[in-house]
Amino acid sequence: MNLLAALRAHRLLAIVRGSDPDAALTTVLTLAEEGITLIEVSLSGRDALDVIARARAALGADATLGAGTVLTSDDARAAQRAGASFLVTPAVSDAIATANELGLPVLAGVLTPTDILQAQRLGADALKLFPAGSAGGPGYLRDLRGPFPNLPFVPVGGVDAAAAAEYLAAGATAVGVGSPLVGDAAAGGDLTALRERARVFRDVVRPEPCR
Repeated sequence: MNLLAALRAHRLLAIVRGSDPDAALTTVLTLAEEGITLIEVSLSGRDALDVIARARAALGADATLGAGTVLTSDDARAAQRAGASFLVTPAVSDAIATANELGLPVLAGVLTPTDILQAQRLGADALKLFPAGSAGGPGYLRDLRGPFPNLPFVPVGGVDAAAAAEYLAAGATAVGVGSPLVGDAAAGGDLTALRERARVFRDVVRPEPCR
């Protein structure tokens, strides 16, 4: 898959991290029903690889379903076997190079200019700015875009609906959103509330019509 094209098209990466595997799967499928189809299942969730495999079977081969919190080369290989079509790392690591070897695109976690250069050299397709909120929010993204004006940044961490709009206005390619979108759904919580939040975020990231 072309991860960068998907990020540009969707502008929202949903992050599902579940303590209940069945609820996590239901969360993934509910998000997809609501039109949020670029989804990361974090490997830090319970039985995450099984959740990815079951979601892949339910959504089909063309679904833009990835694995997050990929820390090692072994994680990368296991995620591919489970059916992940892209990988997300929290930091610069060997998993980026392994993803390239496996033919999987990777959204690499970065925070500093040094991280950015290292991730580029390792072959990252896009850059996960994490933790974006703690680092300084949209202002920090604007600062980074000075020396790196054309790189695809995806802020993650503390991104609610209001912050999502600010990051996109500051030049983010997309935003990654976990608990402000998913809430308690991946632990067996309210799916109606999940659908409502999904619609709010979908409206926020929808590109403005050309005039």
